[in-house]
Amino acid sequence: MGVPRSKALPLPVGRALTRLGADIRDARRRRRIPTATMAERAGISRTTLHKVERGDPGVSLGIYATVLFVLGLEERLAELADPRNDAVGLDLEAEALPKRIRGRRPRTPTTGS
Repeated sequence: MGVPRSKALPLPVGRALTRLGADIRDARRRRRIPTATMAERAGISRTTLHKVERGDPGVSLGIYATVLFVLGLEERLAELADPRNDAVGLDLEAEALPKRIRGRRPRTPTTGS
């Protein structure tokens, strides 16, 4: 018997999924979309929609993306790992740049003896 998926998640990841689910639920409510209509538009069951709105980690990323599409929020998916927003990656890249760039030495012609 393996470890349940929800137990294997790092705590910050679980919290982020819970928040995402709550944000999706709030977005659906603000748009006055009933759960049955939302599930139908996303091509999922109401049970799966409830799992999404709870931030269930067992639901596929594709379903989360489809639900965001139905809400008109899919463009934000592309921003999740955008290299321009990756502060840590940009810092690491900057550290790897050479501190000093030296010009090439002119080659001296070799003379035969």
